[in-house]
Amino acid sequence: MSGKSTFLRANAIITYFVPASSARIGLVDSILSRVGATDDLARNRSTFMTEMMETAMILHNATPRSLVILDEIGRGTSTSDGLAIATSVLEYLHDQLGCRCLFSTHYHELPEESHRLPSMKCVTSQVQETAKGIAFLHRIVPGRSTNSYGIHCAELAGLPS
Repeated sequence: MSGKSTFLRANAIITYFVPASSARIGLVDSILSRVGATDDLARNRSTFMTEMMETAMILHNATPRSLVILDEIGRGTSTSDGLAIATSVLEYLHDQLGCRCLFSTHYHELPEESHRLPSMKCVTSQVQETAKGIAFLHRIVPGRSTNSYGIHCAELAGLPS
């Protein structure tokens, strides 16, 4: 709704194709991405297991020169387990690999890790709240989100009150 997955994908594309006459971007040796929810029922893998296997593959294959893009790691399990997994993945990427990474999350606790992880920068999707409701502005700005908009999204989707 707010455009964060589109933002993640656009950054990956810009790494290898820039629709401009010039650009100054860093080189990467690989782009490793985990965006979206999929399962593999033929191999008896749930959405969460598929997410964990793909995340493990990324962590085992990324180098300090990689660009890693992760969207909502840990969402397919309990909140406490998911937050623990997301925090561990973030710490590994920061402390062990030191690669560039775009890591989106709905865990409001995760941005607090930026106090311990000096290379971590937090950005958020800008939202305008009015008496009539909310509007996703599709802008990425410095900072952290302090609100969740799941109920608003459900209303926009037409779920009954």
